[in-house]
Amino acid sequence: MATFRIERLNREFLRLTADILANRLKNETLRDVVLTHVDCSRDLSHAKVYYTVLDDSSVQLVKDALESSAGRIRGYLGREMRIRQIPELHFIFDDSERRARDIDALIERVIKEDGIKKS
Repeated sequence: MATFRIERLNREFLRLTADILANRLKNETLRDVVLTHVDCSRDLSHAKVYYTVLDDSSVQLVKDALESSAGRIRGYLGREMRIRQIPELHFIFDDSERRARDIDALIERVIKEDGIKKS
């Protein structure tokens, strides 16, 4: 269970990182990134930044761009935030939305098949 301070920092990291990706970095491939969640360790040495993309075909390209820009993003965060240590950023692709759509489609298919068999 994260403490209230860590949860607050997670929200602030999410807000600032999304702003940095949208407005400060010149890489056009990062414009399609949607950040979903940030999870900082208790000692603020590492932060997992979960993201998803609008176009599933560009996942690897976006991952490479995020990993190459992690140092610059961390630098911007260091200038914006007033904390002693800025965590090392680890970007993780969040495919939970895609899995949820697949499960919804599967449920719809089962409902249709049951409806056809009952008639």
